Amino acid sequence: MPRVEPLRREELSELEPIFRMAEGAMGFVPRSMLTMARWPQMMHAFAALAGTVNLGGKLPPALKQLVAFVSSNAAGCRYCQAHTSNSAERSGLAAEKLDAAFEFETSPLFSDAERAALRLARDASFVPNAVEEAHFETLRQHFSDEEIVELVAVVALFGFLNRWNDTMATALEADPLAFAEDRLGERGWTAGKHAGDG
Repeated sequence: MPRVEPLRREELSELEPIFRMAEGAMGFVPRSMLTMARWPQMMHAFAALAGTVNLGGKLPPALKQLVAFVSSNAAGCRYCQAHTSNSAERSGLAAEKLDAAFEFETSPLFSDAERAALRLARDASFVPNAVEEAHFETLRQHFSDEEIVELVAVVALFGFLNRWNDTMATALEADPLAFAEDRLGERGWTAGKHAGDG
């Protein structure tokens, strides 16, 4: 059960352009946004940041979602794991890579560049942060400084979302819930406090 009830979309006509953008990208409007809408100024600022981080830059959307998935797993946010795994596949990530995401260090499915990005995602999401200079030395072998900023922005955005959704106990929407139960359930994933009313 959510700790703060989301508002109904019908009550938020001034935010409808933001909701349509989210729905176009994800296939639904996240309940987290309907809770954030209780502070409309923050909702506008968040939407601008999330749109820039997720849709802008040079890196492929599938890599960004994979980074977000590994980051959210390290942070322990089940809500964001469901969203990012679903979005990664919607972005064209091969199902095999999604299934092997947590074995990225040893799986032959991942390139050295992907390993460097996912290592950063995992280690930057630990508390305390476990990133060291060696992470950046490896990243610079594969990514420009601008792309590194992009990777860190994805991790930082999902750090916010991980804290938001775990603290608020945001209920998962039907599509990402079904996807995660089907694809992540055999790895021990459960919705936990995010089960809600789907």
